[in-house]
Amino acid sequence: MSRLGKKGIEIPAKTEIKVNGNVVSVKGPLGELSRTFKKDIVISVEGNKVSLKPVKDSLENRALWGTYASHIQNMVEGVNKGYGERMIVEGVGYKADVTPTDITFKVGFSHPVKVKIPAGLKVSLDKGVVVITGIDKELITSFASGLRAIKKPEPYKGKGIRFEGEVIRRKEGKKTA
Repeated sequence: MSRLGKKGIEIPAKTEIKVNGNVVSVKGPLGELSRTFKKDIVISVEGNKVSLKPVKDSLENRALWGTYASHIQNMVEGVNKGYGERMIVEGVGYKADVTPTDITFKVGFSHPVKVKIPAGLKVSLDKGVVVITGIDKELITSFASGLRAIKKPEPYKGKGIRFEGEVIRRKEGKKTA
């Protein structure tokens, strides 16, 4: 049984949640998000609380119960507070340039790497730190992990693109005789 699913989700003030079949829409001060869920979990809004119940008790439904509760909680928090991710571009000569539609990295390749910024995200630069903000947590984290995959931090000098607060295990270099 899901502990998250049993609890229910509180709806804060200035937030509307609509359930239309298997589509859940959450509207708040920062924007609107909607998501389609499977019909195996019944999602209902009662007063200022969202409750979830599985249609039948199976292993898959018990797993989806907590996952769906987590998704709805993330949607509610996103339209009220928003989410952000900070990434550090570290290395001599490594830099990033942001335009309204794309971000360009110069990270040691023979060519600059251009990445298109998805709709709904804001990307800004702050002294070697790329700041990604938006209301959709899943979109932000997948975009950030895609940026990190361009040039993963290497273990000898730590050069590359990494999340702020990420710890890179460093290796010792060659020993000289």
